[in-house]
Amino acid sequence: MKLPIFRKTAQISCLIIMVSVICRAQFLDDFDQDKIKGWFCLTGDGDITMDLVPMDGYARLTVDATRDKHNVWWATIKRDITPYLDLGKLKEPDYELRVEAKVRLSTAPHRINFMINTQRTTNFHEHLMEFDIPDTTGWHVVSYTTKHLDVVPGDTLYVQLSATDFGWEKYFVDIDYYRADVVNIKQAGADKGEAVPYHPPIPDVNTFAIHLPAAHDCVLNLDFPDVNFNDWQAITAGGNAQVLTVNGNQWAILRWDFGKYKGKEVAQAGLLELTTFSVAQGGNYSAVYGEDFGMEFGKIRIIEILGGDPEWNQENVTYHNLMQGKPYAAVFNTQMIYDADLSQTPDGKSFITISKPVMQRLLDGTTKGLLIRPLGAIDVSIYAVEDKTGQGAKLHFNLKK
Repeated sequence: MKLPIFRKTAQISCLIIMVSVICRAQFLDDFDQDKIKGWFCLTGDGDITMDLVPMDGYARLTVDATRDKHNVWWATIKRDITPYLDLGKLKEPDYELRVEAKVRLSTAPHRINFMINTQRTTNFHEHLMEFDIPDTTGWHVVSYTTKHLDVVPGDTLYVQLSATDFGWEKYFVDIDYYRADVVNIKQAGADKGEAVPYHPPIPDVNTFAIHLPAAHDCVLNLDFPDVNFNDWQAITAGGNAQVLTVNGNQWAILRWDFGKYKGKEVAQAGLLELTTFSVAQGGNYSAVYGEDFGMEFGKIRIIEILGGDPEWNQENVTYHNLMQGKPYAAVFNTQMIYDADLSQTPDGKSFITISKPVMQRLLDGTTKGLLIRPLGAIDVSIYAVEDKTGQGAKLHFNLKK
């Protein structure tokens, strides 16, 4: 049975109205104007400069980190979106705030993050989500929906987008648009992009099916870049231990054999297991840098190896032959995976999250292994794979079935 023309027209008109209401953002900045309004820039934990510049139909967040020393900086754009939203709706259990942006990066793979807060916020990590951006060749849409956002009428609601710890060069993040909506979580659908939770809880190692020891490990000494140090050991009264020592001029590298898992897909983030042999550390960083900045030090950084010799062997690898004449940024990801405190107890275990996208890059061979560097004046030793205790580095992970 055919519908009368006027009935079909009415239905189409209603559909168009419904779609426009659903799709219209409550807050939207598409950065199509000559001037950027409402946003302000914030930097911290390092020596950088930043700006937010209008381009041809998008905004460009620029960062100059060439004077920075420690690479624990952050660059944030922030805006008050209170006038655009019905904050009362957010008191209802089925409603949350969703933010979304379309971005493009100058350097990849790198992460950016969203943060949501109010003038009452004390835990600034509660509504923070990072996103792994895998390439520099295209635009990527990422979105994040809060959980139990504490906001009521009368509050000032802020949204943020940040670049953090990108490295020691000049970088940019292009933003085609930024939107924010109060959404019904039962109807909103899944978020977009490769979300990387910020310091997620560490699961029990027994929840993983695969427990893979490193196939190769070694230390690289920057003062002796042509020397192989695979015989590095700690000499004790109880006998010698094969270890990897990490300090200011010496780093550790790890590589796994993922041959039997080629073509597989990881199910979720994995865990890197390291076992402490010894830790020497100290320093009152907070007295010099302040409490927030000072607490960043005294850790180790876990970093992707993206270039250099992909088949390096622990028996002959040196700093020079690993690098193959390339600069640091061409071999190692200048943004770490995580900074981690190492267990200070001899034989103590440290479990460090390796995010899902990094785990997949390891399996695919895009990431050739992991680098461990110090963050701060520390001297730590972990067991090497050759040690008789069998407590060398391991990766724990699951594959999709």
